[in-house]
Amino acid sequence: MTTAPTPTAAPTRPLTDLRVLDLATLFAGPLAATMLGDFGADVIKVEHPTRPDPSRGHGPSKDGIGLWWKLLGRNKRTITLDLSAPTGRDALLRLAATTDVIIENFRPGTLEKWGLGPAELGAVNPRLVLARVTGFGQSGPYSHRPGFGTLAEAMSGFAAITGEPEGPPTLPPFGLADSIAALATAYAVMTALAARTTTGRGQVVDMAIIEPILTVLGPQPLWYDQLGYVQPRTGNRSRNNAPRNTYRTADGAWVAVSTSAQSVAERVMRLVGRPDLIDEPWFAAGSGRAEHADELDEAVGHWIGRRTRDEALAAFEKAEAAIAPVYDVRDVMTDPQYRALDTITEVPDPELGPLRMQNVLFRLSETPGAIRWAGRPHNADTEDVLTEAGLSPSEIAALRATGGTR
Repeated sequence: MTTAPTPTAAPTRPLTDLRVLDLATLFAGPLAATMLGDFGADVIKVEHPTRPDPSRGHGPSKDGIGLWWKLLGRNKRTITLDLSAPTGRDALLRLAATTDVIIENFRPGTLEKWGLGPAELGAVNPRLVLARVTGFGQSGPYSHRPGFGTLAEAMSGFAAITGEPEGPPTLPPFGLADSIAALATAYAVMTALAARTTTGRGQVVDMAIIEPILTVLGPQPLWYDQLGYVQPRTGNRSRNNAPRNTYRTADGAWVAVSTSAQSVAERVMRLVGRPDLIDEPWFAAGSGRAEHADELDEAVGHWIGRRTRDEALAAFEKAEAAIAPVYDVRDVMTDPQYRALDTITEVPDPELGPLRMQNVLFRLSETPGAIRWAGRPHNADTEDVLTEAGLSPSEIAALRATGGTR
């Protein structure tokens, strides 16, 4: 058994008294649990005894150790239980009795089939918040379909508006819908816990991954409902303002320009030597500027194309106009603003040594979050956690003997 790292003395974490069981995989549910753990919750990751969490094998690895897991599994203690086995079920119920939150993402009906549905869990702990994260929710005609973030990115309308006008719908090369759903799940859990302080009771959170991404896409349903308007693909351009695009610099780099504010749009056109366009009647509103994006892009692109990235950035900053370099991860790791915020922070790890990863999501002045340890080995904390739940050594041995744990 690997001993859990002992964190150094730190300010009180706001969620220190919260216990979370993470039964979920890939990726929204586990990421929501990570967010809670970052602010002090005691998160216990429950994995199958012989089938570790799939994220341990996702993406690149080093020395046979999955790097994605080091991020997703941080601040979590790891145990193994076969929830489909009677002994594993009974152990989970023992844990649930002293748990505040369970996060799961099995297909609807799976927990019920194992005797671990809301009724059974609520019977041992009426204050429990059960967060159920699935592709399509707990009800409806699609509820029993396999659900992944890619399907949500397609069905929400995101892919339909992403890409060049004449190109195909475009999916993101990362877990966008899952990540948005993780944020929404963490918010939903905290809302349910706040309600518990008034009602004294827990409740079920029904999170469908297809919904949060639809929320962040803005007023498209409202536009369609009231105007019959369907937003098309526009590449890097916006139908709401212009100039808004990426532009190549003289040294082969790329920068992005935004002119959401009218005053910024005017500063940009003065900077690039086209103040005459400001006096055009259509320039006074973002939608009017968007209709003349070709002309505005030509002016901005021509000016930027004759300067290096550093020259363009410096000139825009002096003019108080909005611009940013287009980064890849190498730039992110060295950017002075990210460094000042400690956005990418170093975490010691007994398996791989120092690791650099994204820090906690936000900074609190009085009760900050922290990364206490990176993702731990499979089954590292089973004995400790089950002992805390009141299982005797003989009960743990019997659980192992029946395959309920390792």
